[in-house]
Amino acid sequence: MAYQFVRSVEDVFLRYEEIRARLPRADFPRESRKCTGLVEIADEFDALLLDSFGVLNVGEKPLPGARDCLEVLRAMGKRLIVLTNAASHPHRATVERYRRLGFDFAPEDVISSRDVCVRRLKAVAPAARWGAIAAHGDGFEDFKADVVRWDAACRTDVDGFLLLSSANLDSESLAALEAELQVHPRPLVVANPDLVAPREGGLSMEPGYYAHRFADRLDLTPDFFGKPYPDAFSDALSKLDGIARDRILMVGDTLHTDILGGSAAGIRTVLVKDDGLFAGTCIRAYLNASGIVPDFECGKIQEESPVC
Repeated sequence: MAYQFVRSVEDVFLRYEEIRARLPRADFPRESRKCTGLVEIADEFDALLLDSFGVLNVGEKPLPGARDCLEVLRAMGKRLIVLTNAASHPHRATVERYRRLGFDFAPEDVISSRDVCVRRLKAVAPAARWGAIAAHGDGFEDFKADVVRWDAACRTDVDGFLLLSSANLDSESLAALEAELQVHPRPLVVANPDLVAPREGGLSMEPGYYAHRFADRLDLTPDFFGKPYPDAFSDALSKLDGIARDRILMVGDTLHTDILGGSAAGIRTVLVKDDGLFAGTCIRAYLNASGIVPDFECGKIQEESPVC
C-alpha cells in the first residue's frame, strides 16, 4: 500500500476546522473531567462505543493494554461496540481482522463506516453503476449493487463514484477522478469520512481528505457515511435499545469525528489522548481553538496500558 501522509497534527487540525461547516453541530460540556482510564469511569456507563485507530490499534498493531482493558470492562458487564471509519473490507473480513489483532468481538458488535454505507448506497442513486476507488483485492459483493473498480488505468463509464480507500489512490487516479467530476458531475459517496488515520508510518491521508478537497474545488456535495455523521451513530445506537443516552460513552482519539459525532448523537464522550491523532501534543490548545470539548479526557494508568 502507498498511502500519502500529512506532515503534522497541526495541519490536520486546521484542515478539520476549515471544513467545520460540513460537519454536524453539537453542544459540549463547559469542561472535561480528567481520568486515568476507562475502568475509572466505567460505573457511569452501561455501553461503550469504541473507535478503532488510535484507541484499539495503530495500523496493524494492537495498542498495549487495550485487550486487557476490554476484558475488564466485559467482566463489569459493559456492552462494547466497535464503531470505526474503516471502509476497505466487508463486514466479515473486518471482524476477522480484529480477531487477528486479539480482539474477540462478535460480528453484531462491529460496525464500520462501510457497513453504514452498504445499507444506504441504493438510496443515493437506486439504479446506478458505481466506480469504486478501493484497495487492491477488495471485493464489492456486500454492496448488493453494480460496483466496479475504477482508477486512471480503467476509467469505466459509471453513474457515480464510491470512495472506499486511499491506500492505492495515486496521483494519476486522483487527477482522473477530479477531471471526471468536473466535466460530468455525479454522486460522490465517501465511506470513510476521516481526513487521516494514525498508522505505523504517521498520519495517512484517508478518503475524507480527498473528498473535501473535491468539495472545495468543484460544485459538489459528497455523501459521507461514518463518524461524525448521524447514520453511523444511528446504526450503533439501534443495538442499544433500552440504554439511556447518558449511559453510553463514545471512546475516541479525534475531536472532529469521535467527540463531535458522539456529542451530536446525544451521548457522552471521552478523548483518549496518549495514542492516536493527538499523541505527544498539548491537547488544551486544540480544545480551546475548536470549542469541541469531551466529557472526559483519558490518560494512561501506566506505560503498558494506554487505554485503561
